[in-house]
Amino acid sequence: MTQPRMATPADAAEISRLRSENILSEPLDTLWLARCTDQLTVRLAPGGDARAYVVEAVEGRLASCALGLVHAVLPAPKYPKGLAVRIHAVATDPEYRRRGYAKAALAALLDHLEAEGVTLYELYASEGSAPLYAGLGFASDRALMRMTRFPALSDGRTP
Repeated sequence: MTQPRMATPADAAEISRLRSENILSEPLDTLWLARCTDQLTVRLAPGGDARAYVVEAVEGRLASCALGLVHAVLPAPKYPKGLAVRIHAVATDPEYRRRGYAKAALAALLDHLEAEGVTLYELYASEGSAPLYAGLGFASDRALMRMTRFPALSDGRTP
């Protein structure tokens, strides 16, 4: 198995592609894919809030990725450094699945984040991916709730 490596800003386009093609309900169009890539490039740079591990495929493509976005929370005994992460994307192209790439990338990411002092980890899991996350220590939380709100445009529509 190819070993995961820490992602760099140069990996942003491939991570965005993996997310778009393998996670989102509808792949992003070229404009949104470019926006995600541009933002992720900055966020993966030193001092940014994104951390990712990737498994390389062939010809400059990635087979798999695990991406987390670190954010501050108020410190508490369980969060002494006040750091949390939302695992934003764990994706593998179909031709590379069932080889352990996603698990290896995510395990490397979790180890890296732990070394940075992150103690709170959150993610949204599909039914199919839940066993992977449970095997790494994640547990379901029935209290977690989610909402998306869009500001109304001047004509009353949403963007």
